[in-house]
Amino acid sequence: MPTSFLGSALRGTFFFIFGLWWSVRYPLKYLRRKTNAENQPSYGLRRVEVFEGAVKAFFALAGILVEQFVPSGPHLMLYSPKTHSWTDLTHWHYTTMYLFFLLSGIVDVVSHSPLKLPLGLDRLSLSVALFMEGLLFCFRNYGDAALDQHLHSLLAFAIFAGALCVLLEVFLRDHIILECLRTSTFLLQGSWLWQIGFVLSPPWGGPGWDQTDSSNFSFLTMCFCWHYAGALITLAANAAVSRCCNESCQLRFGDIDVELDCGLCIRKKGSGGALLPEGGTEEK
Repeated sequence: MPTSFLGSALRGTFFFIFGLWWSVRYPLKYLRRKTNAENQPSYGLRRVEVFEGAVKAFFALAGILVEQFVPSGPHLMLYSPKTHSWTDLTHWHYTTMYLFFLLSGIVDVVSHSPLKLPLGLDRLSLSVALFMEGLLFCFRNYGDAALDQHLHSLLAFAIFAGALCVLLEVFLRDHIILECLRTSTFLLQGSWLWQIGFVLSPPWGGPGWDQTDSSNFSFLTMCFCWHYAGALITLAANAAVSRCCNESCQLRFGDIDVELDCGLCIRKKGSGGALLPEGGTEEK
């Protein structure tokens, strides 16, 4: 079954949203950690992790339902007794891919529950999901569509690079370089899946690119490098914006926080431990 533009675009959007979110979140977390002497994960950070896992699980579940129950989908039928053949294995491949991301999202949520799962299990589950995705794309049946196979082989480079980064994060947690590298691979996956949709199934109709033209192979390989350059530029731009926003918030609210802390300490000493409103003793 040929790749549809809408399906490729939806899968690309899934990865691109997470890449954009991480390109803002991780630089901010790094800057806040530098200014935080205690360097301990806050309650708000844990809530962000839970929310992130829930969103990942929701997107993955939606992807499974879309792949299975579109009009041309298999509708949960893997083998057809009438034709004695497998039913729409392409849809089943994408369903399997979403299944592992669904499990990864569930692990993210449960990792921050009272169950106290081992630290790093959330990163390991994401690494496994990426490895499974790469495996499915590597051994998919492309037939005579050589250009289709070339496009997904380039995609597999981004997938396995991201999987390796996340696997290293199991042992080197909160490492900003690994987090940024993982973010760039997700941005690359997202934009490249959109590119695959435009090449194989143009949204304006008509046939895709010539599968036998060797110049298309050379151009798309170069285009893949451009996509990664764009991912790095996006990551750098969002990191710069995050830094400016962080410094702006510190200038606006940093002194207020200090004044509040000092005021609380002064009032606590003067009132014997009871926190009273300002001017309360003078009115009395």
